[in-house]
Amino acid sequence: MRIVSLAPSATSILCAIGAKRALIGVTEWCADVAPVGNLPKLGDCWHMESVDQIVRLNPTLVIGSVPYKQETVAKLLEHPFAFLAMNPRTLFDIEADIRLLGGITQRHAAAEQSVKKMRNAFAEIEKKVRRCKQPVRVYCEAWPNPRISSPPWVAELVSICGGEMVVPGGQKVTEAQVAAAQPDVIVLAWAATGAKADPKQAYNVTAWKDVPAIHNQRVHVISDELLNTPGPPLIEGAGALYKLLHPETKMREHP
Repeated sequence: MRIVSLAPSATSILCAIGAKRALIGVTEWCADVAPVGNLPKLGDCWHMESVDQIVRLNPTLVIGSVPYKQETVAKLLEHPFAFLAMNPRTLFDIEADIRLLGGITQRHAAAEQSVKKMRNAFAEIEKKVRRCKQPVRVYCEAWPNPRISSPPWVAELVSICGGEMVVPGGQKVTEAQVAAAQPDVIVLAWAATGAKADPKQAYNVTAWKDVPAIHNQRVHVISDELLNTPGPPLIEGAGALYKLLHPETKMREHP
């Protein structure tokens, strides 16, 4: 296989299951979630200046994932290489993608092991939160303008971590919606910004002045790669989310 990955999620999965050797090109974002070394850095399914860079690499498979731009995908489909489009919504979908890539690269057992590792990590967190009396109300944001809530799998992670996502995942939301939902915690994981989301913007929203998260100064940033990459990075993302939702646990562990 000669694989060009235009999706950090696919790259993280391929590296986790020991299929890195199949990669011949990745996006500039992939280095944030996987050890891609000096592999050629290309555009992605949203922004691609030229498909010629990909064609010159002579791939047998190009993998893309949301968000897609119609013009970019159309250009890719003009060429004879296979194109795999990924669009996971849930943790179940992510497990299916891991197994799919494991099958394509003949790494079935490693893919199952990767799925098991994620499940075990999440189960460990669930054990810790069983003592929680009631869920922490959480608003996770993937983009501030327009406001878009974090993807549905993040809502599942919030639940695993003893929280409750107070708005639907992966949708445009209004400031009034968030205010009415009264979150105890606001988590900012803005796409393609790393950990550079700005909590001040949340504190300056007039409609949110009576929101508990604002009152109690519980607006936090989690690096977007850890929550918005539907693959192995979610293990670390879930751990970070758990610590933010349960600061009292950290106090117990470090008196």
